[in-house]
Amino acid sequence: MKKAIALLIVLTFVFAVAFVSFAADTKKTEVVQGTITKIEGKKLTIKQADGKEVTVEVKNVKGIKVGDKVTVKDGVVTKEKGKEATPTPKKKKAVEGC
Repeated sequence: MKKAIALLIVLTFVFAVAFVSFAADTKKTEVVQGTITKIEGKKLTIKQADGKEVTVEVKNVKGIKVGDKVTVKDGVVTKEKGKEATPTPKKKKAVEGC
């Protein structure tokens, strides 16, 4: 009985370590492209072309704002040149009276 419990504990530990290392490897090579919808500290929420929203943690958010089109790879944010979000035009005030 003691051997079975010890074996169960060892197998649980081995599978847990393997799972954590596998999850860490897939996270490092992830590439995300899209438009930034939210910035919270060093976490960016990005809306991809297929409509999915993905939250990623990045190393540096300087110069990044909501609406920018970006690519994130290995925690590094790269702005896509020439594809920045266009600012909404200001409404003109109506002139009353002549």
